[in-house]
Amino acid sequence: MKKLIPIAILFILFSSFTKPKEEELKWYQWNEGYPLAVKEKKLILVDAYTDWCGWCKKMDRDTYTNADIIKKLNKNFIVIKFNPEQRDKTYDIDGTTFSARDFFAQLSRGENTGYPTTYFINPKKKSLFVDPGYHDAASFTQILDKVIEDAK
Repeated sequence: MKKLIPIAILFILFSSFTKPKEEELKWYQWNEGYPLAVKEKKLILVDAYTDWCGWCKKMDRDTYTNADIIKKLNKNFIVIKFNPEQRDKTYDIDGTTFSARDFFAQLSRGENTGYPTTYFINPKKKSLFVDPGYHDAASFTQILDKVIEDAK
């Protein structure tokens, strides 16, 4: 009996160190993510945010950390973070370079959508779906399912 206790303690300690890490999203910048999505034939999700946007932070904290959302995004999308207020960056699309302002105008089609806004791009169909505003995990799951279904 005395030998079982140390073995049980070792098992508990060992198992706590070997728990599998939860799946995470791999966020890309546009110039890395766009060519990767084209190469892998995946959809693109662009999360347009700003540093001062409270709803953007809430969506990062509540929606993009949901395990089901993460699995769905990792399987079907390349996910890209885009802050239109970072004026020092350029964005390349098929040989054309855009400033942050011009890139944002291309994505938003010149319309003011606020933050956060999620842009879904299907490179194969050359289509764009714009979805402004915050979404909790349940409503975002429905949107993702629709985008995935429409891509088929």
